[in-house]
Amino acid sequence: MKKTLVGVLAAAMLCSGTAMATPAGQVQKQLDGLAKEFPAALATTTDAHGRATAYTAGTAELNKRVPVPKNGQVRAGSNTKAFVAVVIMQLVAEGKVELDVPVTRYLPGAIKDDRITVRQLLNHTSGLANYTGFLGLEKFEDVRHRYFEPYELLAVANQQPPTHQPGEKFKYSNTNYVLLGLIAQKVTGRPIAENVDQRIVQKLKLKDTYWPGQGEQGIRGKHAKGYDRVKGVPTDVTEMDPSWGWAAGQIVSSTKDLNTFYQALLKGDLVPAAQLTEMQKTVDTAGEMWPGSAYGLGIASTTLSCGGKYWGHGGDIHGYETRGGVTEKGRAFSIAVTALPGTFQDTPEKGAKAHDQILATVDSALCGAK
Repeated sequence: MKKTLVGVLAAAMLCSGTAMATPAGQVQKQLDGLAKEFPAALATTTDAHGRATAYTAGTAELNKRVPVPKNGQVRAGSNTKAFVAVVIMQLVAEGKVELDVPVTRYLPGAIKDDRITVRQLLNHTSGLANYTGFLGLEKFEDVRHRYFEPYELLAVANQQPPTHQPGEKFKYSNTNYVLLGLIAQKVTGRPIAENVDQRIVQKLKLKDTYWPGQGEQGIRGKHAKGYDRVKGVPTDVTEMDPSWGWAAGQIVSSTKDLNTFYQALLKGDLVPAAQLTEMQKTVDTAGEMWPGSAYGLGIASTTLSCGGKYWGHGGDIHGYETRGGVTEKGRAFSIAVTALPGTFQDTPEKGAKAHDQILATVDSALCGAK
């Protein structure tokens, strides 16, 4: 959700003989390194047959020695977008939504520009302003416990000028997914949270994934605490109202569940082949995301240093960053740290370096087993 500093991924040597010979040891070593930059790091590797291995490092609570729960729940941030995109693509397959028709067909008057299509929401080429830049999130304590209605978020975006013409280029905007959540609700007559739960979470039996209820501020299951810099001080922000993220970033999940979700999606277990093909049609992110990335319909591809690519999304929200995905051969890896880069680093450059370490760990884990 909240954009991190993006540096250059120095991954040319990540598929070294050491990584390939001992992938599990390499993953643990890299998590131990991340635990020097963040309170905790959690990760899960899942092979193409569904066999999962969980890793942890650090402490679940700052300044204490508290074991980090394996596959602990985390706020998954913008991974929510991939779940919402799957619901939309299922509705496309059911003939209830069309990709290349105006958003205003489903939500009359919701936005000012009748040219913007559903597809342009999904791949962030709509040009709609990103409402999160105007909510006051930089003063997080002021909004941390505030509940936002989806149409409040949309109203904030509508007060801003567009960033570009519809379809002209990629520009990441959480506003797009608020609209997609509203479209899903309009055509199904049911909340987007219920759609995600019934169509994905229950289908895949994701034990640690849920959409927090209205007013719910805690994390239900076992978890490591999440931290953010508040008034210059690293602060426990685990409890917060995530409604400001809604269909763009509200979901709670675990690294194991994220692997299961992305594997199922890429295997074709969640959407038909025709819709999966559409999801994998990408646009250039023009440096807006991490190096080697391209954005499809709710999922992103990332080039691997050892050849090929992986598909996933990732998420940033106060207290947690998640990254990962699944390769074309079905191997999945997801990682979470319990703060955003910059929370514990004293310069932007060090924050960018910490972010690169997370991306490098993903690359190494996905390249490290043949």
